Formats: sequence, structure tokens, C-alpha cells
Amino acid sequence: MSLTYLSSGTGLGYSDSGTGLSVVFLHPTPLDSDFWRPVVARLRGVRAIVPDLRGHGVSELGSGLPAGLFARVPDALALTMAQLGTDILALLDHLKLESAVFAGCSIGGYVMLELWRLAPERMKGLGFVCSKPQPDAEANLEKRTATIALARAGEAAKVFDGNAQTLVGATTRARRPEVVAEVRKRMTLTAGALVAVQAGLAVRADSVPTVATITTPVLAIAGGEDVAVTPTEMESFRNAPGGCEYHVLEDAGHFAAYEQAERVAAIMSAWMEQFGA
Repeated sequence: MSLTYLSSGTGLGYSDSGTGLSVVFLHPTPLDSDFWRPVVARLRGVRAIVPDLRGHGVSELGSGLPAGLFARVPDALALTMAQLGTDILALLDHLKLESAVFAGCSIGGYVMLELWRLAPERMKGLGFVCSKPQPDAEANLEKRTATIALARAGEAAKVFDGNAQTLVGATTRARRPEVVAEVRKRMTLTAGALVAVQAGLAVRADSVPTVATITTPVLAIAGGEDVAVTPTEMESFRNAPGGCEYHVLEDAGHFAAYEQAERVAAIMSAWMEQFGA
């Protein structure tokens, strides 16, 4: 059952299940919290807190988002990593949790890096799956500009159809083609939310310097077939002074945690033992 809380006056949803070590799971865009369901189902000794990020799933996008941040589309409202980080801190406060372990995929990882800048004392450990500390390169910025144009032209479905194909790894598409349909079904952002997310991602900070300040344990899991985040980019997490356990799933794509939930859960379970899971 989806529970709700407020952040900056906006209604946001989350689920809270299990008992044990508190772990907050942050999903990738344009999916919702269901992304983590196959992994959470395989974990023991964990209290899994899984929010729908603002504008995703049952969570509202809200009002008051800033415009003018993404210079290439200056009138686009931007859902910034700072806003998403503030939302997650509000969730911790709502649950009266002083700290937790975090796991995030893609934008979920970008939010974790923002959280580390905002409130590092509330993070016991950071698990990154198919996420990176580098900012957008030129090709990414061009793609986000094109995605915003499609969303505004009423063609968000075209964007999602492409995401479902390219972000699922080639091996998974060949062996389990049903996964493409499963993830496509969870892509339900409105055109406005899609625009705001793309603008927010485009202006996110360079977090490479932030990695050099992370003093808690880090887990990094890369997908060898990920077309969005390369294993080489994720190697930057090895520079975290708190230590980094690094894995590459050679036959997984950007949605590695959904594609190979059993393997990801096993890696996470072993890593979380150090926190008492």
C-alpha cells in the first residue's frame, strides 16, 4: 500500500515494508518505485522505504518549480536534484529516521549525491546502481533538449517507447523480451513532469568532487550493456575515501537492478552486512 507525506506542500507517496536495517531505495526515471520491487522481495533483515520521486508514480509534481535554469530551454520548469533531495529529507523527518542506508539507480543516485551535500550525517552508506557523478556531456544536453521538444509536442509516449528499448540491456531483451513491456508500463510521467525532470537532470552539478568527500561505505554496480552510464564512469566512485565495492554485471543494461534482481540483491545483502542487516 502506498503511504503519503508532504514536502514543500506537495503530496508524495512511498511504501514502507519489512523490519531491520532502514534502507531508502530511489528509483530511476521515467520509472517509479515498482522498479525496486524484485530486489526488495529478495532482501532479508531490511526495512525497505521506497518513495515515488516527485512527479513519478503516485507523487505529485507540485507547483513552484523554477524556470530559467536550463539555458537551452529557458522557459522549462526544472525539477532539480536539490528539490528531490529536500523531498527525501522530508521523508526521513516524517518517519523520524535519523539516518539510513541509501540505494539509488540513475537519477536516484544523483539525488543521493545531492543528499550527501545536504546532510551527510543522515547517510550510513550509499549504493549506486547504473549512476554516475559526472554532469551531462554535450550529447546528453542535446538529447534532453530533443526530449523536451517531443514532450511538448504531445509525443511523450514516443520517448518512453524508446527508453524501454534502449535502457533494457541487449541480453535481457533477447532472453526475456517481456521485461521491455514491464518497464514500459511503469512509465507514466505527464508531459509536464517529463520536461521538468529533463531540465533538472541537465543542470545537475558535477559531483566528481563530491565523491572525494564521501566517508561512508560506497557500493557501485555497473551494467556492462548500459548505454546511459558506462562502467568506466562508475569507476569514479572508487575515489570515495570511505571505500568503494565495485561490480560490473556484464550482461545488464541501465535497469540492471530490475533485469537481474537476484544478482543485485545478493550483492547488496552482502554489502549491507556491515551495517547490521
